[in-house]
Amino acid sequence: MDYRTLPRHQVLCLDMKAFFASCECVRRRLDPEKTYLAVVGDLERSGSVVLAATPRLKQDYGIGTGKRLFDVPRLPFIHIVSPSMRHYLHQSLEITRLLHQFVPKEAIHPYSIDEWWICVDGTEKLFGDAWSVGRKIRSAIYEQFGLPSCIGIGPNKFLAKAILDIEGKRTGLAACSYEEVPEKLWPQPVQKIWGIGPRLARHLQQMGIRTVGHLAHTPREILEKKFGMIGSQLYYHAWGVDLSPVIGAGMREVPKSFGHGITLLRDYRDPVEIRTIILELAEEVARRAREANMAGRTIHLSIDYSQKESASGFHCSKTIGQPTNVTLDIYHTCLELFEQHYTGEIVRRIHLSLGQLSPDDHIQLNLFEDVMKKRALGYVMDDIRRKYGSTALLRARSYTSGGVMLERSRKIGGHWA
Repeated sequence: MDYRTLPRHQVLCLDMKAFFASCECVRRRLDPEKTYLAVVGDLERSGSVVLAATPRLKQDYGIGTGKRLFDVPRLPFIHIVSPSMRHYLHQSLEITRLLHQFVPKEAIHPYSIDEWWICVDGTEKLFGDAWSVGRKIRSAIYEQFGLPSCIGIGPNKFLAKAILDIEGKRTGLAACSYEEVPEKLWPQPVQKIWGIGPRLARHLQQMGIRTVGHLAHTPREILEKKFGMIGSQLYYHAWGVDLSPVIGAGMREVPKSFGHGITLLRDYRDPVEIRTIILELAEEVARRAREANMAGRTIHLSIDYSQKESASGFHCSKTIGQPTNVTLDIYHTCLELFEQHYTGEIVRRIHLSLGQLSPDDHIQLNLFEDVMKKRALGYVMDDIRRKYGSTALLRARSYTSGGVMLERSRKIGGHWA
């Protein structure tokens, strides 16, 4: 690989350490680095998921994200708390505002609620090299919010993220250049590299590819034949190459689709209850499309079954004649798909999306129905909900046993606000 032709930016990947748990420690005037604390989705359910845990709890008791409430030892010095998503979102926004003191907004790309890419090209005269600005950012976050963080530094976004996961989360600050890829990246197991999940890792291991070094020395043609475009990306990432933009990447882009899904808190076997969830998801997807003044033609429905079932579920879609953002149009199309594929299994997750988008300003009129009135009604309902709250207008089915919209309106990201 000839690295001389590749761009060399100064990209930081900033990650807040155990963000939810650290926020809860600071609220309680506890030290996030020394306290044993777990944030659990629902304290009333023993099987509820641990959303975050402090480093000490993970290190000494093996309790990390994804564990269950029943795994957490009941000891007097271990704090078990409910999430406060509103507070976490507020802290995340405040951290983003702090980053504006170091770089312009187009140089900041929020990746998640607790992770950002920051391009610090051209800031050397103000803050020093990438190591210096990284230290200054970590210090400013800790001084202002009391929250620990860690940073990876690289010439592109992939290498910054990769070295953060490999080394930075342990040392606080780490860097990897193109020339250091064989030393720092290649010895790593493929499953430890960002972008490679458990399923993809299994496929790679079946091909004899166990480390990033193996991946880098597998002919690109073989990877492309097996995985398509993903195979090409895997090959170049193994060499530390990433040409994705580092400036303006976090700015608002035109979406390719609108989707919404839910993992159900209990088994759903009654088709009537399942249809209620589909209707609520159709309502949310249609609202998001209208908010962007978009409409779509391709409607996709995914149903995942319980692990108790032998089958995993089904995924299907249908393209309709005219773009729509009307809730009932989307719902009735989903019902057709549901009736065609569902055979009575236990359902635990449902996802719905609207794709093949176009601006909602060209409407093909229909002689047999008032298209304009249907669309206008949706926008009016959105205005009422914006003014008086998301539950100001609910369909009657949301008040039945299968409905979840009323409960979810009191949550952020599926957790209590």
